[in-house]
Amino acid sequence: MKKIFGLAIISFLVIACKTDKEKTANSSDTAVKDLKEYTINQMMDNESVFGGSFSPDNSKLLVTSNRSGIYNMYTVSTESGEFEPITKSDSSSVFATSYFPKDNRMLFRMDNNGNEIYHIYMRDLDGSIKELTPEKGVRASFYGWAKDEKSFFFASNKRDKRFMDVYEMDIETLTSEIIYENKEGYNVAGISNNKNYFALTKTVNTNDSDLFIFDRTTKKNTKVNATLSSNSSEDFSLDDKDFFYTTDANGEFATLMKYNIASGKSEKVLEKNWDISGSYFTNKGKYRVTYINNDGKNVIEVYDIAAEKNIELPNVEGQSITNVGFSRNETMMRFYAGGSNSPSNLYTYNLETKEQKKLTDVLNKEIDPAHLVNAKVIRYPSFDGVTIPAIYYLPHQASKDNKVPALVWVHGGPGGQSRQGFNSRIQYLVNHGYAVLAVNNRGSSGYGKTFFKMDDLNHGEKDLQDCVEGKNWLVKQPEIDGDKIGIIGGSYGGYMTMAALTYTPEEFAVGVNIFGVTNWMRTLKSIPSWWESFKDALYKELGNPHTADSVRLKRISPLFHTDKVTKPLMVLQGAKDPRVLQVESDEIVAGVKKNGVPVEYVLFEDEGHGFVKKENQIESNQRILQFLNKYLKKQE
Repeated sequence: MKKIFGLAIISFLVIACKTDKEKTANSSDTAVKDLKEYTINQMMDNESVFGGSFSPDNSKLLVTSNRSGIYNMYTVSTESGEFEPITKSDSSSVFATSYFPKDNRMLFRMDNNGNEIYHIYMRDLDGSIKELTPEKGVRASFYGWAKDEKSFFFASNKRDKRFMDVYEMDIETLTSEIIYENKEGYNVAGISNNKNYFALTKTVNTNDSDLFIFDRTTKKNTKVNATLSSNSSEDFSLDDKDFFYTTDANGEFATLMKYNIASGKSEKVLEKNWDISGSYFTNKGKYRVTYINNDGKNVIEVYDIAAEKNIELPNVEGQSITNVGFSRNETMMRFYAGGSNSPSNLYTYNLETKEQKKLTDVLNKEIDPAHLVNAKVIRYPSFDGVTIPAIYYLPHQASKDNKVPALVWVHGGPGGQSRQGFNSRIQYLVNHGYAVLAVNNRGSSGYGKTFFKMDDLNHGEKDLQDCVEGKNWLVKQPEIDGDKIGIIGGSYGGYMTMAALTYTPEEFAVGVNIFGVTNWMRTLKSIPSWWESFKDALYKELGNPHTADSVRLKRISPLFHTDKVTKPLMVLQGAKDPRVLQVESDEIVAGVKKNGVPVEYVLFEDEGHGFVKKENQIESNQRILQFLNKYLKKQE
């Protein structure tokens, strides 16, 4: 499973509903009658729901939802679908983690308005809230429940800000003790059911990592992989005799392997023509759940161990199942299903009776799904013949006689991927007449390890040319106005936007930079302390700012070349962003303004790396459309 630089964020994963390589991408869907253009308030009035931990009696699910305008924790009845708010935060977002295994206590996490210093909290049976990891400035992450259901594991960097140690917390006394002291920069990626084995990874570069099994009893650390490759811990067998992991050691894509701890031998379990991106066993070991990244779309297999075959998953007409989860007794499954023109809804499925229930209807009732756009996967050749995959959204109103402006959309990363699923921002822009081509430039994950490594130490160069060739592909489409093509992206995609306006200043008509890196030397020097184990890998891919690499890093940092920018620019930034600091955006805005170029700057004081508050999402998207209408469509 590919290692992705933390600049990438979920909110910028691009969405599509179907992969249809045979279908031409230069024709819109069947004409829509009385096509409506929706306001940003209508488009953002969809509810985002995710997660879903079953209560001990399976009567409820614990989920996260933004129906209040900010993410809070809710319970949902598995019978009626009735939501009950559990938290009512109006500032920092609350993210649900899990019910306790045997009672209705709940775990959740919060940070401070996007600063990513997460703490773990418990909601007790009487409704009171207790902070379980209260240390100031210390980051904590939930790792999972112990098999005996008497404790849970979590990671914390309170001993050393650079490294995440592992602790075990007793759920009755709520006291914790350290069970793995991480002094060498390993990443703890799994804990066996008997608590004796720890799966450890050691990052080598942004693609490759070494994988180890650490025996707590003998203190022996055994390397699992024989060759340098991408290796990811997945799960231990119920009896802890076998360890399951994925690796791309034997080909372009990650396969699922089984490692026998006693013999030290590995054997292949499952291989696909795409990356196997995750696999785990349900609580009692009845099922093995596997995720396959099939051309940027989740394909899920649930394998019945005893029957030795995959079970048939529920059918939701016209939708794809994107995520599943199981009750502890393995009788119930919850799942999400959606598509590029439909946000994912939450369902339950009784594995014994085969009954399924839809618990949510998250698309705003004022929106007709037919007025949204199904995206298509397309491919185009880049300047050197490398094939670039992309996801294409063509507005319903586009035609040869009504050419529309377009945007090249660049995902976060480096190493991210534009994927298939619903995205309100994209649908909003497409609904208002902008075509969007979400490029998966070289260096994107999901298309094999050779493609993933192609941008190492040439960021802002060949990957930028892939984006330019995406623009050239758009120019050739008969429904596109070739003189009105802009570029937009968040995080690493924001960097690519600035690189495009700086190093290819005449290619794109406008640029929208959403918290993008503009000074690689500063960004790589200000990496958050808890990324210590990954820092050297980033240096290998991007360059070490403390060495002669700084010459190249300065050359590819747009901040030092703002005099070249000639096209209108919009910049959006969160003041609490710990990854791309506010000063990055402040300085690029000041530099470009000196050229007399139109620049608009939107700063949110209460956001981090990604805008999670609905009012800020509404404002940012509305401002983006106004900017594009003014400078790309040139509507006064």
